[in-house]
Amino acid sequence: MQSNVSRRSFFKGAGLAALGGLSAAALSGCGHGYAAEEPANPRTGDFGGPSWLGAPPEILESDIAETLETEVLVVGIGTGGIPAMISAAENGAKVLGIDRQGEPRNVREDIGAIDSRLQQASFDEFPQFCIDKMEAMEDIVRYANGFVNYDLVKLWANESGAMVDWLTDIVQRDGKMVMEFEGGVGDISDPGRDKAYATGHSPQLTDAVGEDEEWGFAESILAYAAEQGAEVRWYCEFIKCETDDTGRVTGVIARDVKGDRHYLRINASKGVILSTGGYSNNLEMMEDRQAWNQKIRIAAPGSGGNPTGSGIKAALWLGATMDPLGAACTFNRACVKPDQTAGDGVLGRWFWFGEQPFLKLNLKGERFCNESGPYDYMLHSTIMQPHQTYVDIWDANHAAQAEAMDEVGCCRLFPFDNGARNNIPMQVVDGMIEKLIEDGYVQKADTMEELAEKLNLPVDATVASWKRYNEMAAAGVDEDYNKEKHRLMAIDTPPFYGVRTGAWFLATLDGVTIDTNMHPCDENGDAIKGLYLTGNDSGGFFSVSYPNLMTGLACGRTMTFGRRAGMLAATGQA
Repeated sequence: MQSNVSRRSFFKGAGLAALGGLSAAALSGCGHGYAAEEPANPRTGDFGGPSWLGAPPEILESDIAETLETEVLVVGIGTGGIPAMISAAENGAKVLGIDRQGEPRNVREDIGAIDSRLQQASFDEFPQFCIDKMEAMEDIVRYANGFVNYDLVKLWANESGAMVDWLTDIVQRDGKMVMEFEGGVGDISDPGRDKAYATGHSPQLTDAVGEDEEWGFAESILAYAAEQGAEVRWYCEFIKCETDDTGRVTGVIARDVKGDRHYLRINASKGVILSTGGYSNNLEMMEDRQAWNQKIRIAAPGSGGNPTGSGIKAALWLGATMDPLGAACTFNRACVKPDQTAGDGVLGRWFWFGEQPFLKLNLKGERFCNESGPYDYMLHSTIMQPHQTYVDIWDANHAAQAEAMDEVGCCRLFPFDNGARNNIPMQVVDGMIEKLIEDGYVQKADTMEELAEKLNLPVDATVASWKRYNEMAAAGVDEDYNKEKHRLMAIDTPPFYGVRTGAWFLATLDGVTIDTNMHPCDENGDAIKGLYLTGNDSGGFFSVSYPNLMTGLACGRTMTFGRRAGMLAATGQA
């Protein structure tokens, strides 16, 4: 059984310095990247439910060539899985983690929490950024239109700070990393329509890491898991859970996907924790659960993992229920060429600059919403527009204007006055834009008429919308959509730039109904014992929109619940 710690590449040298410590994981999606084959002998027949659910695969006993014994089994070694492994091991359990890929490529690094030590120290110096915990909880509920389990939101609010303190001690144990509180919420004197919260924490490399040393957050916490005795088996694909006569989960059937492809049984006497990353790459499931988001989706190579819903389906096969609505964390940072539109599996590029609230027009050359606000508000408005695609337009002053716009979260391009660093520097974004120009995505022109033609927009309508926008910017009032004054700036200095834009998918957010002990629940609300879910396999926390103005909320939720699941499984408290 493997127990060695995997290593992965991070941006190094000048690249790391330019990115301000931003790692590859911070630029990637959730889930798992290894695309394995379907089981060789799935059972056929009507199992009920949607077509994507199907029936649990029937694996013959004669095909099971190996049996392993552990106490706590964690399926999915990522953002939720590694904290679960650590917590279970710290609480005395024998722990095994399995993953169908060969390294932890999808560990998120923007960690949202309330009441951490770092946060409280910052608030002592900058009290204007203090968080009212109840207000933050209520905002999460509002973003979800009430489709949440309020007790799960409260659980994150009450335990996330301690979780970050725990992680801080772990990553700082060897001097190679330091946990920083991001702490920026923009200009609170002109806060805008939607409130931002200073919740983000981010691990950063120190000078103790050698130039050629492959080290980062994932390596640090996985190494600590190994120090606590947790073992890892890579290239081991989860197939389904097994239960005893009472319905309690006793382990899983898995399969080796790199060697001879044999099946194995893993018995877990204390519990199984599923953290497989949602279902964003299960297209049949996506079409059924959230077809509206598929309409705005642009596939951007290298920007996500390969979560296929395996953990969700496994829980549903046992009688669990799922959130009533499909939901996703979508960012307006993917683009296509001027003769393309979003949706239908179109392949485009990553467009980091898309979240900046410049002028945005539909394909008729008309402005259609307030460009400022949560990322997916813009995208939801786009669903109501022709071909679910819009155009970003900016000019030669874009760097100075982006700084004045004072965006927060993972799209911040400039450090804040309180010392919170930028997520990615403007000069790096400019390099990305130049590459997109070379490759035919971003268009550049000396006049708005020429830019409209290059983007295949109606010239007269585009020019008219642009002129009205500039007139309102000069007056300092957005009479059409009420954009904040500090984000309403004239686009009047050539060259002009534009690109067709849509949604980049970070992750699905709806999942299996769970209780506060992380157990999946059946239609009666009763827990399925022996099984725990965390991350995007679990539901009840998000719906409709993702509250991206609470930096790192999804990651913070996942890690908080992963830590809790590991403790509960190891100690048998639930």
